[in-house]
Amino acid sequence: MTRSRATFIGFLAVLLWSLLALFTVGSAPTPPLLLNAICFSIGGVLGLIWTAAQGGLRSLRTVPLGIYVFGTLGLFGYHALYFSALRLAPAAEAGLIAYLWPLLIVVFSGLLPGERLRTGHIVGACVSFAGAGLLVSGGSGGFQTQYLPGYGLALLCALTWSGYSVLSRRFGQVPTATVAVFCIATAILSGLLHLTLEETVWPADTLGWAAILGLGLGPVGLAFFVWDIGVKQGDIQLLGTASYAAPLLSTLVLVGAGIAEPGWILALSALLITGGAVLAARASLSKQRI
Repeated sequence: MTRSRATFIGFLAVLLWSLLALFTVGSAPTPPLLLNAICFSIGGVLGLIWTAAQGGLRSLRTVPLGIYVFGTLGLFGYHALYFSALRLAPAAEAGLIAYLWPLLIVVFSGLLPGERLRTGHIVGACVSFAGAGLLVSGGSGGFQTQYLPGYGLALLCALTWSGYSVLSRRFGQVPTATVAVFCIATAILSGLLHLTLEETVWPADTLGWAAILGLGLGPVGLAFFVWDIGVKQGDIQLLGTASYAAPLLSTLVLVGAGIAEPGWILALSALLITGGAVLAARASLSKQRI
């Protein structure tokens, strides 16, 4: 597989994650950990079925246990920290901090063998982050000290996903099918925590179940498989910057569904995010090094 094709496949995850907010809203009032358990079960089971159909189940037996622990901690850790952060701090500020992960991917990727971090990558990531920050915060600002525990969890959330994404590059020889096992393990851990911490509330109607099915098939299912291909074989720096398109596309989807209103913040965010992605794309083709 070529580097450009793998990058394109990885970007499909960003497109799928743009549906996360819409489907999550539709899945109410199901609590987060129960939602996590159901969705990751769908993604994991379908992943195992696909792997079996391809005759790849045997290859999963040769994967070291440490890889499975690593992948499970990445998927489960990110979502557990994200949900906890949003419980302890305002969603806008916590979401902004959590969305440091694309910038951290760009920075950390420079430490990988064979990768070259260029000025355009850093500048592009910062410009896109400014656009994502404006979009997530709604143009407001002001962090409050009483929410520091939530802010801290959001930062750990960003570090967890960026670390998982970058370190996955080091395991390029590990088949993407292992993501199915990561999903199953994440579903089990989420289910156990749900039984301990949450009250069980099922979706209120058919649309709620449809939203959960959509989550399991896309943003909390297929997205992790195509992302694995992208970060292992594609341009990880370009993918990191392009990931800032997720909050923008998510907002556009909500606007289209009549859940959010368009405005100048959306337009300016689109300009910044797109401009940052262009800078990063040009840097990927440039020979200038930091």
